[in-house]
Formats: sequence, C-alpha cells, structure tokens
Amino acid sequence: MVSAVFHSPLEAATPTARSGDKPREPSATHLIADSAHNTGATAQNNMKTTVQAAAPAKPPRDASVLWLGILPPLLGLGLLLLVWELVSMGTGASIPSPKDTFIQAIEIFKDPFYSKGPNDQGVGWNVLSSLKRVAMGFGLAAVVGIPVGFMIGRFNFLSRMFNPLISLLRPVSPLAWLPIGLLVFKGADPAAIWTIFICSIWPMIINTAVGVQRVPQDYMNVARVLNLSEWKIVTKILFPAVLPYMLTGVRLAVGTAWLVIVAAEMLTGGVGIGFWVWDEWNNLNVKNIIIAIFVIGIVGLVLEFALIKVATAFTFEEVKS
Repeated sequence: MVSAVFHSPLEAATPTARSGDKPREPSATHLIADSAHNTGATAQNNMKTTVQAAAPAKPPRDASVLWLGILPPLLGLGLLLLVWELVSMGTGASIPSPKDTFIQAIEIFKDPFYSKGPNDQGVGWNVLSSLKRVAMGFGLAAVVGIPVGFMIGRFNFLSRMFNPLISLLRPVSPLAWLPIGLLVFKGADPAAIWTIFICSIWPMIINTAVGVQRVPQDYMNVARVLNLSEWKIVTKILFPAVLPYMLTGVRLAVGTAWLVIVAAEMLTGGVGIGFWVWDEWNNLNVKNIIIAIFVIGIVGLVLEFALIKVATAFTFEEVKS
C-alpha cells in the first residue's frame, strides 16, 4: 500500500534531512512564493530607477544673464567714464574728472533741501519746483488734449477741420511760445507752465485721435444695432480700445515736457533745475553743471520707466505682443 505524504513548506525548506530519505524537490507552493518575492523585488528596483530617472536634473547656470544683462551696461558705463577722464586730461582739467565730480556730488547731496534765500536753494528744491511746473502744465494738457483727441477721431468733420491747424502748429519749437506766455500771463512761472502745456498737448491729441480712428468698424456697427448712446459708446467701446494709444501719447508728452522745462527755466529764472544749471554756469561751477545733467537724466529716466509700467499694465495682451 502506497501512502501519500504531504509536507508543509516549512518542512521542505528545512536544511536537515532524515537518514535514508531522498532529497526532495521544492514544492510548487514554495516555487510560487519565491517567484513572487523575486518579482516584487524587481518591480521595486524598477520603480526606484524610474523615480530616479524622472527626478529633474539641476538646470545648468545660464551665462547669458551675466553676458547680456549685466556686462553690457557695466561696459557702457566704463566707456563713458574713460572718455570723460580722457576729455578732462585733454582740456587741462577745465572739465572736471569723474573723481572730482563724484566728490562734489557727495557734498551736494549731503543736504539737498537747504534754503538760504530765493536764489540759493538745494538741488532737491529745484527738482521739486521743476516737477511741480511739469505736473501743472502736463495736467492741463491732458484735460484739454485727450477729449479733443476723442472728438477729432470720432467725427470726420472735426478731423478735417483741425488737421491743418495741428500740422501747422505742432512743428513750432515750444520755446517760441514762451514770449507769448510772458506777454499774456505777465509772470515767469505761468509762462513756463504755458510752455509745458503747449508742448504736451500735441502728442496727446494725435495719439488719442489715431486710437479712435483705428477702432474696428464692427464695434461701431454693434453699437448702432444696440442703439447705444454716445456716452456709452465712448465709455464702453472707445475708451478701452483707445487706452493703449492714449497712454503712449501721455508718455511722449511727459518726456517732451521734462526736456522743455529745463530750457524754459533757463530763460525765465526762479527756482528750478534749469535755473540752477544757468546759475552755476554764471558762477563757473562746471562740477555742479555736470551733476545737474545727471540729475536731469535720472529724473527723466524714472518718469519714463514709471509711465511704461503704467502703459504695460493697462495694455491688452495682443497689443503687448
């Protein structure tokens, strides 16, 4: 009689064997367990390899930021200082060197808001006075120029009426209007504001009118179908579409106004950065004149940068691109 004996996996895995027993082959259950264990280990190793391969590598350092963003401005500034130093040496120090000008600038900006009378004030007060005149003349130009630009661009009759006048008066130098301002307003300060007004109004009128004329005709057709009033057409359709053009005109007007105020203050006198430059020339203080040139440039750069940011914030994406 043959008896069938079943052994558990533990018994099959025991290294010791009874005497006289033949070595047994591993059971099917044991083979399956070993195979599953090996398969799981292989899967875990594959998963670790995949995770390691999927981990993003550290991006290499981009040298173009240094090469294109930092190095060119530094080289341009170094070239300016080199040319300045050579000119100073070639003129026998009649043009002060960068070092001497920098030392003088430190002394000036130690107390930029001192006041020792109407004709002796710090550079800070002079810059603020010029900015005040620019703000007043520019504000009046915006109040008048932007609505006029909307009307010229909206109505063809007004466009044909004012185009010859604008073409005639726009090329006139702003300083040519200064004597008219002195004659009418009987004062240097209002005359300077009038000059800023007359030079700032043209970019606002022209850019606003061009923006209105470039509004798609489909928008106006929809307004006609909906029977919108003129006020709603201006506020709901024209203004959002014309805003980028209008802000471009504002930016150009501010740049022109800041250029003109220096020349106007040289002629009219009083407190202002232009008068400060002319007064330092009368005192033959060339160091202060050079410092004033840098101050005028920095203030103009700040105004330009601020208005570019404002224009970018209010410009549609398709216009930005």
